Amino acid sequence: MNDVALSTIPTPLRWANPPQHWQVGDDGTLTMTAGERTDLFNDPDGASPTNNSPRLTFQPEDPYVLSARVTVDFAAWGDAGALLIYGSDSSYAKLCFEFSHLKQPTVVSVVTRQGTSDDCNSVPVDGNERYLRLAKLDRAFAFHYSTDGQLWHLIRYFTLENPGDVAIGFTVQSPTGQSCTASFSEIAYTTQKLEDIRSGE
Repeated sequence: MNDVALSTIPTPLRWANPPQHWQVGDDGTLTMTAGERTDLFNDPDGASPTNNSPRLTFQPEDPYVLSARVTVDFAAWGDAGALLIYGSDSSYAKLCFEFSHLKQPTVVSVVTRQGTSDDCNSVPVDGNERYLRLAKLDRAFAFHYSTDGQLWHLIRYFTLENPGDVAIGFTVQSPTGQSCTASFSEIAYTTQKLEDIRSGE
C-alpha cells in the first residue's frame, strides 16, 4: 500500500495492517475503517496478543507533540480511534477514544511494556468526538485529551523501553464488532517540548 501524505506532517506516513478503507479529505482529515475483530493488545491475563488493527505511522523528531480531533462511529464495545506510539510488538502505547462495555464513549489509555499491556478507562464523555494529544519529552511521554483543543487534561505520564526509537501516528480498532470508522481532523504536529505536563502547556 502506498505511503500517505498529510499536509501538517513533514514526512510520509506508512501503513501496517492495511484498513478496509481510508481517505484523506481536501481539508486534511484522515479517515480510516478497521475490519472485524481488530485490535492492538497484549492481554495481561495471558491470552494471545492481538496485533491486526490498521495503523498509519511516521518517524518523529524529538521532542514532539501530535494532536487531532478524533471522531468515531461507535457501534460495538471496544470500537475506537486512537493516537499511537509504536516501538515494537512488545512495546507501544495508545490513547483511545473508545466505546466502553457500558456503551459510553470513554477516553482510554493502553501502555505495553515487555510484551504485556495494561488497560485504563479514564474519563467517560458525551458525544462521538474529542481532541487527543500525545507528547514526547526527554525520556517520557504524556497523553492528554480536550473538549475544545485548548484546555488539555492529563491522562497518562509514562515511558517505554526504548523511548527514542518509536513511530507515532493513528490507529482504528473494532475488537468485538464488525468494523469501525474513525476520522482524524485538525491534525497538528510540532517539534516542541511541553513545559508543564500537568497543565498541558
